[in-house]
Amino acid sequence: MTADMRLVVGISGASGAIYGVRLLELLRTLDVEAHLVMSRTAQITIAHELGMKPGEVRALAAACYDNEDVAAPIASGSFRTRGMIVAPCSMRSLAEIANGVAASLLTRAADVALKERSKLVLMARETPLHLGHLRNMVAATEMGAIICPPVPAFYARPQTIDELVDHTLVRVLDLFGFDAKPIRRWEGVGKPRPASRQ
Repeated sequence: MTADMRLVVGISGASGAIYGVRLLELLRTLDVEAHLVMSRTAQITIAHELGMKPGEVRALAAACYDNEDVAAPIASGSFRTRGMIVAPCSMRSLAEIANGVAASLLTRAADVALKERSKLVLMARETPLHLGHLRNMVAATEMGAIICPPVPAFYARPQTIDELVDHTLVRVLDLFGFDAKPIRRWEGVGKPRPASRQ
């Protein structure tokens, strides 16, 4: 598998685990080699929000690593990838990434993406935000990360949660040049919008 078809996926413990799991499913349809790392709290959140076991999520990835395994391939810049998506990204993970603290494999992999000038997208998930959160977002952005909160696109007139999630994830994958699936894209007021269902 070439580096262009290899992506690191981090799932932190923030609410919104569906974004990380659905991202893995979309990457499979694109034949993208997903390298997964989940935090311990992510596994708890996944069980609570989705009723899934860690093994079920790991099965969606091409490779998966323990969050304490700082010797994993994704901990090195010599392991070439297209970049990394943290979905969702907790404020703790954001803080570590923004301040260059590689306390886990997830944040180390993000640090690698930054130092190698690869694309790093952080789906920051928290509300409301205090000044420290905002400053961390600014710091991460200044280092090259893209802050992409999972904000629903109501102009697409979603009918289900799945449509909301997919629209956001397709926009994230747009940032990497992947054409994941048809979605309703903005074409102006009053213009016909093609259905997103296949």
